[in-house]
Amino acid sequence: MNTASASPNELSQAAPGRPPSRRVIDAPTRALHWLLAFSFSGAYLSAESERWHLLHITLGYTVLGLVLTRLVWGLFGPKRVGLAAWASKLRGLPQQLRAWSQGRGNLLASYQGLNTLLIVALLGFALLAALSGMGLELEWLSGNRLEELLEEVHETLGNATLAVVLGHLGLIAGISLLRRHNHAAPMLSGRSPGKGPDLVKQNLRPLAALLIAAVLGFWYWQWQGAPATLKDRPSISAHDDGDDD
Repeated sequence: MNTASASPNELSQAAPGRPPSRRVIDAPTRALHWLLAFSFSGAYLSAESERWHLLHITLGYTVLGLVLTRLVWGLFGPKRVGLAAWASKLRGLPQQLRAWSQGRGNLLASYQGLNTLLIVALLGFALLAALSGMGLELEWLSGNRLEELLEEVHETLGNATLAVVLGHLGLIAGISLLRRHNHAAPMLSGRSPGKGPDLVKQNLRPLAALLIAAVLGFWYWQWQGAPATLKDRPSISAHDDGDDD
């Protein structure tokens, strides 16, 4: 190989002792993924705590912003992680399911379709959970019965999101065991073993750093600007166990 004209990707693949790999996920997509995972986990775990109400609210707003940002990134980001790619995988899923009944299903294609379905469901449930939580916090509905109904919807959506997350993790673990290949690794490194050109041309690390900085700045602003009384308010999704006698 003529190293004077080789691309950085080609030089990386040709490095002695280093297995060839190619970039499959950009840095902003990975940043959005892990920020959303952390924010939802924190919001879910703090949902029943009056003491951590502000944390729950802050992370709920963060989930809302991250989901909306991921949808926008699906329109303007790399094609491989875009909404059109999701739609293509979803359209092929019914065909794969029929193929399995005929004994000729493709394991990787089926996994990609099912995983995309879970991702879409996860984003949808998370978005609705965050919006319903915002509705409770901003008191969009008046009347105790309506507020209680919205609180039940909010809690149900949170549990549905968790169920989809667990399904997503289980699917990744299952396909990794069946194919003897770590399918979670690309979401950490952005790269997958294999020869050939990068499927995502640009990593866009500065944009990923900007996303992380924006989230951290929002968290700082929330904690610094919130009144002290907000920390003592009951959780919006906590069960009402007060005495009615």
